[in-house]
Amino acid sequence: MKNTTSAFSRRRFLQGSAAGAGILAAPALISSKALASSGELNFTGWAGYPALSEKVFPAFTAATGITVNFTEQPDQDTMFAAAKVALEAGGIDMIEPTIDRWGGWNSNGLLQPFDAAKLAMDNYLPGLADGAAGTRSRDGDNLMYVPSNWGTEAIVYNKEKAVLGDAPSLGALFDPANQAVVRPHSALAAMGRWLDAQGKLPYPWLDGYTDMAKMVELWDIALAEAVKAKGNVVQFWSGENEANAGFVANGATVGLCWDSTGYNLRNDGYGYAAPVEGAFAWHQGFVLMKNAVNVDQAHELAKWVSTGEGAAMWATAFSSNPVGKGAGDMLDPEVAAYYNAAFDDAKLAALWWWPDQSAEFIAKRGEYADKYKAS
Repeated sequence: MKNTTSAFSRRRFLQGSAAGAGILAAPALISSKALASSGELNFTGWAGYPALSEKVFPAFTAATGITVNFTEQPDQDTMFAAAKVALEAGGIDMIEPTIDRWGGWNSNGLLQPFDAAKLAMDNYLPGLADGAAGTRSRDGDNLMYVPSNWGTEAIVYNKEKAVLGDAPSLGALFDPANQAVVRPHSALAAMGRWLDAQGKLPYPWLDGYTDMAKMVELWDIALAEAVKAKGNVVQFWSGENEANAGFVANGATVGLCWDSTGYNLRNDGYGYAAPVEGAFAWHQGFVLMKNAVNVDQAHELAKWVSTGEGAAMWATAFSSNPVGKGAGDMLDPEVAAYYNAAFDDAKLAALWWWPDQSAEFIAKRGEYADKYKAS
């Protein structure tokens, strides 16, 4: 399956474009209907990012008059469960999953499309809402998903104690010399990709994302090998807070974690590095609940996050990368420096984007994750 790697690079994002910066120097256009309503938006998103409530949503309210009622959830499985309840009970207008997951939400009847005419699609940086990513964001002609930020999942390591070898590898996660903190399904994918890089699988690891029979065969192998190496795992994580605790409370020396985890720990003796096999890369965005009440307000938040200011604030809150033209010029310089230090052009070219994952795949993946944790 093709990914969106060739369509854009982090350096291109952080530099921004002169044209985009010029366009976004003017105030963002907010619809008169949304301003007149001064309404509310019921938004469910990620826990562990306090700047959203402290800075980002107040700035959005100041720009639009719309108040965000924010419900925090630790991971996408919890968001999905909450969305299924809300389909009957109401209470959620918009949620923020990743591009590889919304298809499963849609197949469960949870979503309705966005109206592109109510957005500002030209605001987005190349490769995020068009090209391969744009195709992945649609169900036929229906725009089901719009980007909010993007980032990576790679090696967080203790600079003094981690054993990484000459070049960081996914294999470091399974080295008994290290104490590891991992997300169960990511660890199994890391094992699969590590074995694949060594030529030890009967099929390419990516084949398992499109063929369930091959998925079972490949994940059986990854699970067996990961269980053998499980002795060095000191904590499993599902959200940002647990990942941080794995290092500061439980003594992990290495982990497969989001870039934001590495950023949060950057002043405590930890580094963040892309493995030689390529960092996992994620693409996060907004979806609209089928029974959303505040539809116009949801469009206004999505549009605001596509502006230079909104994109920079959203990305900074997540210690991640922005989606809007001109946002790179507005990022916190420390955030920009952190990413540029972790990824050069070669590491950007090697990014491994999470493939689309069907509801059937996610359910089976969850079974493997549970077996790994219980082993």
